[in-house]
Amino acid sequence: MLERLAGQFEAASAAYVETHGIERDPDWFVLKLQEEVGELTQAWNRATGRGRKKGRSEDDLNRDLADETADLLGHILLFARNNRIDLAAAIERKWLFRLDAE
Repeated sequence: MLERLAGQFEAASAAYVETHGIERDPDWFVLKLQEEVGELTQAWNRATGRGRKKGRSEDDLNRDLADETADLLGHILLFARNNRIDLAAAIERKWLFRLDAE
C-alpha cells in the first residue's frame, strides 16, 4: 500500500522537478520535509487564530491545512523511498500494527 502510494508521489514529484528544472540531491528530500513542516505550521497557526488569516475563509483555512498535510505526507514518502526505508516495517516495529494489504 505505501509502496504504491510512494510511487505515485514519486511520479508527480519527478514531473514537477523536470518541469521546473529542480535537482533532487539527497539533501533536497530532507530539506523539503522541513519546508513542508513549516508550511503546515503556518496553516495551523492561521486556522487556530495564531496567525493572520489574510482574508481566508474558514473553508479556505481548512483546505489549506488539508493541503499542507498532504504535502507533508508526500514528502515523507519521498524521503523514505529515496533512502530505501521500509516504512511499513518501521510502522509495524514502532507502532505495533501491520498495514493491511489492498
